[in-house]
Amino acid sequence: MNFVQWLNSLDKLLYELMSWLVFFPVTLWRIVRAPLTTMSYAEDQLKLPPDRQFRGTVNPPITLVLTLVLSQAIDLSLHDVNPIVASKQGLAGLVNDNTTLLSLRLILFGIFPLALATHKVRRSGVPLDRDSLQAPFYAQCFTIAPFALAISIGLTLAVQPNLVLRGVGVAAMCLAALYYGIVETRWFHRELKQSYLRAFLDTMICTVESLLFALGFAMLFTLS
Repeated sequence: MNFVQWLNSLDKLLYELMSWLVFFPVTLWRIVRAPLTTMSYAEDQLKLPPDRQFRGTVNPPITLVLTLVLSQAIDLSLHDVNPIVASKQGLAGLVNDNTTLLSLRLILFGIFPLALATHKVRRSGVPLDRDSLQAPFYAQCFTIAPFALAISIGLTLAVQPNLVLRGVGVAAMCLAALYYGIVETRWFHRELKQSYLRAFLDTMICTVESLLFALGFAMLFTLS
């Protein structure tokens, strides 16, 4: 690669990164305003040629990554050192910088879209493979983004010494859980053409599975 080619590639990279400043908040707003429509949009975009996909939004996995980066930045603005990084118990001793902590957040919140997407494919009677899993996984990455942001901010506020901030943090987490549960129930109802009761049960099964994994994984970072 010569110098001119390197500059051209740098030009495209810079534009892509800076465009996120516009399209990331637009994407979050679209998810919060019309979650089911945005989930359908994510699946439909994958049917287009790669260079035409997600022209008006950030793509779903990157949306989730940027959301977790934002939540971590907010967390660090209130804590000089994140409690996990400061801890030396169990596997927490391995989380010695913010990059590793971000990877941990990605694993914990990434298990939710994976669990729900896998459950949807299996209940649809479609063979589970990379192709059949991608569309629902992308749709779920959109949905988990505002939930992850609200939960992360809520947890950060809930451990503050100020009682008002603690109350705001708990309220944010409760609202996020309610929002997430309603959206996922409606999604299963639409996608699997089943009753709301069955859709709610599917949502609970996937959520419990994800929470158990997340809690078990998190315990590895707290046990001495």
